[in-house]
Amino acid sequence: MIRRFIVLFALPFAVWLAPAAAHGYVLRAIPADRSTLERPPTRLQYWFSEDLEPRFSEINLRDQSGAIIASGSVDSQNRALLALRAPPGLADGAYIVELRPAFASDGHVIAESRVFFVGEEVGGVAGQAADDRAIPLEALWRAALNLANFLIFGAPLLYSAVLLPAWGNAAGGLPARVQRRLRDCLIGAVALAIFANLIALLQQSMVFFNADPAQVISQNLWEVVLIGSRFGDVWIFRLLLLIFSALLIFVSEYYRPLLPRLSNGIWRGMPWLGALLIGLTMVTSHAAGSTLMPWLAITVDWLHALIAAFWLGGALALTLVLPPALAPLEGERRRSALRAVMLRFSRLVTPLVALMIVSGIYNALNYFVTPADLGSSYGRSLGIKLLMITPLLILGGWQHVALRPQLAERMKLASALLPHWLRAGMNRAAASGLVLRLEVALMAAALIAVAWLSATPVPEPASLPADIDAPQLSQTVGDFTVTAAVIPGGPGVNTYDTVISRAGAPADDVSVYLQLINPSRGIRSQWHLAEQAEAGLYVAAGDDIDEAGGWWSLIDIVAENGAVTRAAAAWQISDSAAIQQTRPPNIIHVALLLLLFALLAAILRARAKGLIRALNMTPASGLLALGALAISAGVMVFGAAMIGERQRQYEATLHPPPEQVNTVLPDGASLARGEALYRAHCLVWQGQSADFRALRNRLSSARDDFLYRVVRGGWRGLPACEGELSAEERWDIVNYFRTFEGR
Repeated sequence: MIRRFIVLFALPFAVWLAPAAAHGYVLRAIPADRSTLERPPTRLQYWFSEDLEPRFSEINLRDQSGAIIASGSVDSQNRALLALRAPPGLADGAYIVELRPAFASDGHVIAESRVFFVGEEVGGVAGQAADDRAIPLEALWRAALNLANFLIFGAPLLYSAVLLPAWGNAAGGLPARVQRRLRDCLIGAVALAIFANLIALLQQSMVFFNADPAQVISQNLWEVVLIGSRFGDVWIFRLLLLIFSALLIFVSEYYRPLLPRLSNGIWRGMPWLGALLIGLTMVTSHAAGSTLMPWLAITVDWLHALIAAFWLGGALALTLVLPPALAPLEGERRRSALRAVMLRFSRLVTPLVALMIVSGIYNALNYFVTPADLGSSYGRSLGIKLLMITPLLILGGWQHVALRPQLAERMKLASALLPHWLRAGMNRAAASGLVLRLEVALMAAALIAVAWLSATPVPEPASLPADIDAPQLSQTVGDFTVTAAVIPGGPGVNTYDTVISRAGAPADDVSVYLQLINPSRGIRSQWHLAEQAEAGLYVAAGDDIDEAGGWWSLIDIVAENGAVTRAAAAWQISDSAAIQQTRPPNIIHVALLLLLFALLAAILRARAKGLIRALNMTPASGLLALGALAISAGVMVFGAAMIGERQRQYEATLHPPPEQVNTVLPDGASLARGEALYRAHCLVWQGQSADFRALRNRLSSARDDFLYRVVRGGWRGLPACEGELSAEERWDIVNYFRTFEGR
């Protein structure tokens, strides 16, 4: 069934196929674009601002001739990372990295390429930047979907909040001609939404597979998108809601003559379905990929869209309802009926406009970090949207005044600036509904601008940290040459690459274990068994490095005969190398949120007066209620502060600062010195007493400062090591004693 619909609507839109753009961007690249490396890289890694769709994202490495020599995909432990294992022994020259990430938040895909050089830079080789233009077909279906969702939300809300109070009859319903027109509006909106969803599925499949419509349909590629992406999950849920909406409309109209209350209840409940449909659109929008509190960005964007939906959807439904509603009326009855609904609709929309403006500014500041971002394609698209919205605000303000003679009287000075004929004409237009129709026309144009903005990539922040070289070092230990790297070398998830060779050949007959240590905090990770990615390359990953500072990595190379060779490295982990996919709000964001909450509270308070009157609240009971709310809020704030303090105390108890900090790197030389000192000065420890076994069993959880105190002062029945030992010698013994720990 779905396939037939796609075939039916595919051909008219085949010509709209265009290169895809995305709403995410590269946060960190290793190697950096156009960097020149002294030695070939072992892995290529590209971190993005958003999570990726693993099934539809890819990375390829090409040599200077254009041949693909390696391919990669999304990292299994970090869905915002595209990684590729480079072939060993890359020759000097230029290499091109092709990136094609598919972003999970909005389903957009980019295609760009980057270049790096091994040995010396090669001229005439350059990458290709991503296309930052909107996709016309996507803008089309987003505009259609938004219009449909706005009608599904706005028309029923207009019914219950405006038309019933203004035109409702004694039976609790509307005249049949008005109800029929509203029903037709809603049916048309659901049909338009289903149509837009089918086009969206077609366009998304074309983007994911870089295919034309014929391929998508003939090869059933759209089925893969439905079952293998976040876009598909949201699409299915949205379609089920639309089918449910159509069923409710049928039930409402079929049983209206028999059960008018049921029909009325369904219409009053339809705005909730419309709000949910609009919310699903937010999940696959810019807001879902915001680096500034995504959950809050989605909420504010949802609020912004709901206000616009009531304004546009309600105004469009009202425009369509007015002709049949007013047709039988003449003269003063006609003017009174029109004025009743226009006043009520204006009274509801006017206070929401301020809320829409503030939420719109907050949404824009999610993506504009510096003034330079305004010059991007997204900034220009936003400018066009504002140009469309400004006349709407002017017309809406004029209509608000023209419908209220008392307000117009107070604004004589301002209106006197306009010619008399223009004032009279606009007042008649407002009274006749002409301004409303003009508003709807401008809203339709603004809706296209909004859809185009949604299909335009957000600007890549100019404040992104520059690409940095991953910390890397090489050392020769025994028969092995070890090259280790921490990528990217910042707090958070890192990849630990270890390249091991013996006599110039990759060592692929060993096992490699890795441990991370923060000596200043006395913290050490569990031992990681590194995976052999290819001959000589061993890879592990984890989030053990949780803050900047000095860290050690211990690398134990275990041969087939059980012999262990220890390599150790000291790293200086930098905050600048951390991958920051989120950013904290600044003072402007906080101020806008406070203003947003204040406006929302004021609107709710104004609507709550009727409820307060119904509750018959006295000043005393009101004061008591306010006091209870204040106490409750204070308790919640105090409780949150206490929980935070308890968490800090728990962390301090779990990981207190060490009394003595290990200053000796546990490398092979330290282990050799420690073994000699242990055998010479810790003779009693070399037995198999119960205390010795208990101490050895505690090694996985014991901190270095504890072992240092044991070496110096003993523990239980174990005496201290004998002789005059320096601090460095005691640390050598501690480092050696840890080799008894099982991995």
